Amino acid sequence: MNFLKAEWKNLALFNYEVDAKLLEKYIPAGTEIDLWNDKCYVSLVGFMFENTKVLRFKIPFHIDFEEVNLRFYVKRFENGTWKRGVVFIKEIVPKKAITFIANTLYQEHYETQKMRHEIIEKKDTSTFIYQWKNDQKWNTIQIETKKNPVAIEIDSEAEFITEHYFGYTKIDKETTFEYEVQHPRWEQFEVLNYNINIDFNKTYGTDFEFLQTTKPTSVFLAKGSEIMVKNKKKLKLISLI
Repeated sequence: MNFLKAEWKNLALFNYEVDAKLLEKYIPAGTEIDLWNDKCYVSLVGFMFENTKVLRFKIPFHIDFEEVNLRFYVKRFENGTWKRGVVFIKEIVPKKAITFIANTLYQEHYETQKMRHEIIEKKDTSTFIYQWKNDQKWNTIQIETKKNPVAIEIDSEAEFITEHYFGYTKIDKETTFEYEVQHPRWEQFEVLNYNINIDFNKTYGTDFEFLQTTKPTSVFLAKGSEIMVKNKKKLKLISLI
């Protein structure tokens, strides 16, 4: 059964090249860092959840909402093939019930904050803004794009960032949760300008404070699509680190 069905829309992706050693303590057992052109990435991602259903039901007041997360990329070898997935450092949403469900059932790292978003449409451009409030201060990520979506090229950096179809959660040194995320291949909008005004230390801790003064390696805006999250399974493994 599908655990969750929704639409992920207008995904703003700010991607940073980092030292893989930074992420060692966060790597779930049985997975390893997934590199692109020998580069290790973390991504700051803001997007909209829309038409959300949990176990086929819509929860009142929890159907459309924002999410901002910090994630990195891993892979796991199984049955002769690589599964490519993501690990979340933290996921921020404005709904306490979503945080409770995700943290209780999936052992994820959700946090509830006041959030808001805005889309500013002009003749030739669109601007997407995601904000969340931390210690009475609004944090903001913003991207201005051209109007018409274009294909994400094969073997591109954008493909690497968007084409990961599994989620992995570190439970302890030997236990990992794995779940599958299904969606069609996405399109992207050409980015014209962007702005980041957030407190990385207060939001993500001292490990990621250096991102405060680091310029993103790349910035994308993916159109998104309908998605389905399959029920999790527990992997009892020996840690690779």
